[in-house]
Amino acid sequence: EVQVVESGGGSVQDGGSLRLSCSVSGFPFDDLGIGWFRQAPGKEREGILCITGSNDVTRYTVPVKGRFTISRDKAENTVYLQMNRLNPKDTATYYCAAAPVWKMGCRDNHYGMEFWGKGTLVTVSS
Repeated sequence: EVQVVESGGGSVQDGGSLRLSCSVSGFPFDDLGIGWFRQAPGKEREGILCITGSNDVTRYTVPVKGRFTISRDKAENTVYLQMNRLNPKDTATYYCAAAPVWKMGCRDNHYGMEFWGKGTLVTVSS
């Protein structure tokens, strides 16, 4: 059974930083595209960043260039999302999801993801 578990959410002030972690088990880590997505109340889910086993990074629709960075640690089977210069518009539940690279991998935003975590809440206050 594939398990995806997020951690690291919380409350921060405007301009602060957080690092989210996504631990994946039950599937060869290098064979997965693993991405971060978020959903704010009343809004649709949107994609942030995704990374493959070869460290190829896909940027989705959320404009986070220069503020958010995705990385992976093979030894820990974990993908990280470093978020800097957070603002209240970043408030959302953040989800990690994965898909085998021979299927959709990172290619189809959240539509192609097969394995989802339960999410972690990030709240940014002004």
